[in-house]
Amino acid sequence: MSSQITSPNTEAAILSRVIQVEEGALSRGAAEYLLSVRFGERDVARMNELSELARQGKLTTEEQGELDSYLHVSNLLAVMQSKGRRALQHSTQ
Repeated sequence: MSSQITSPNTEAAILSRVIQVEEGALSRGAAEYLLSVRFGERDVARMNELSELARQGKLTTEEQGELDSYLHVSNLLAVMQSKGRRALQHSTQ
């Protein structure tokens, strides 16, 4: 039995392994685009609404699924933007 601790295979963790940005592998334009991607105002408002319902313990099963989807996409976006930042750092060195 291995005593090694492994991280869970979340969508973000899997995507992080899939998108391996080596030096020069991601163009400056692509990296800048990734950093510019944002949720629209309607989505931000909906995430805030769902988060408030969650804090109050009033989420329906459907709303919980919707909030989970927003959280997954947010995590994936964070991974992609981290890769973009790393690519830009490599391009300036």
